[in-house]
This record gives sequence, C-alpha cells and structure tokens, in this order.
Amino acid sequence: MTIEEKVAAVRAEIDNAARACGRDEKTVLLCAATKMNDAETVLRAVRAGVDCCGENRVQEFLQKQPAGAYGDKPVHFIGRLQTNKVKYLVGAVDLIQSVDRTELLAAIEKEAVKRGVTQNILLEVNVGGEESKGGFAPTQVAEICASMSNFPHLRVRGLMAIPPIAEAPGANRKYFAEIRRLAVDIAAKKYDNVSMECLSMGMSGDFADAIAEGSTMVRVGTAIFGPRNYNT
Repeated sequence: MTIEEKVAAVRAEIDNAARACGRDEKTVLLCAATKMNDAETVLRAVRAGVDCCGENRVQEFLQKQPAGAYGDKPVHFIGRLQTNKVKYLVGAVDLIQSVDRTELLAAIEKEAVKRGVTQNILLEVNVGGEESKGGFAPTQVAEICASMSNFPHLRVRGLMAIPPIAEAPGANRKYFAEIRRLAVDIAAKKYDNVSMECLSMGMSGDFADAIAEGSTMVRVGTAIFGPRNYNT
C-alpha cells in the first residue's frame, strides 16, 4: 500500500471506531508520528489528509521544518524533551504534548516569556506507573493543573498518555478510561490556564480502543509509514 492508501485506511478505521461508540468522527484528529521519516515522505502524508504531524526529536523538526515537510499542518512535539532544547520549540510548534515534569514546565515558561508568546502544552500522564516512561503520576495531575496560574505563558490543553504494551486486545481500555475520568474531574475544577479539550491517546495498535474511551487525538506512525528501521 502507498502512504496515501495507508492514510485513507487509518482514516476509515478512525471513523468506524468513532461511529461504533456514537461519536462524530470529526471529533478525533489524526496526528502522524513522523519520527525517522524524511521531509518528502512526511509531506506525502500531509497531502493525504492527516490533521497534524508529531515529531519525537528536536533535530528532526529542525531539519524538516525548513524543508517544508509539514505543509500547512500544525506541528506537535510528542517525544521526551530535554530542557536545553526547549528554546528550539517554544513558539515554533503548535503544541508540546510531552510535558512530563515540573522542571520542564518552568523551562517552557521561561522561554515563552523571553519570546513573548503563549505556548500550548499537554501534560503527559504515566498512567501505568512505568519506571521506563516519563510523565506525571495520575495523582499529581490535578495538583499540577491547580498551579498553572504560576505559568501565565502556558496553556494546558489536555492530557497525553502512553499506556503499557497491551498483553491482549482491549487490555489498555482501562488506562484510557482512567485518563478520560481524570480529564473530566480536572475540567470541572476550572483551573486557570487549563482546559481538557485534547486527550492524546492511542497509537497504531490500540487507537480504536482509545477512541472508544474518549480520545480526541491518535498518534499513528507505523500504520502510515511502516515499521521504523533503527539500523539506518
């Protein structure tokens, strides 16, 4: 299958998953996870109709952006972000999805002040409590949101999560449901600089389950671009 055909197939799966749980398919955005794909390949996915592009590595973003890889689509940063690389992203990407620690919040705020911009972010939640993954514990997230008035140049637009690898089909639904409940609880508290309009959860292998539990954005790489070759 071509990239264009793969994007169409993923779109159809998203639409079917949304309709199956009584949702409007337009409420679920497709973010192409573009890691390790060159500018030309990414642009093909953009022209095929993805809603936005998600980069995992700052260096790749800096290479692809001037090459026109993203067309007119929003660009999100979805990977682990070091504080010393914040300066390359603030004001340059539409959304930083992977804000996973208070140190990073402070660094983004400092850079946003310097640039005179307001940066949209998501808070990453370590919903499975895995030591190998970053993210705030679910019990910390409300506390972080309550403190966002201390970061006037940031806007929390929602939550992002990567659950543990599912051992069986549907096994991750409980994690997606937990994120949804957390978002509902936070939205009800009406914290300053916080909304819960975006729930970024679900990837190539489990996005239908994520949609069933309320995901508004799925991050899809393999199903569009094929398996990554880490030997190149």
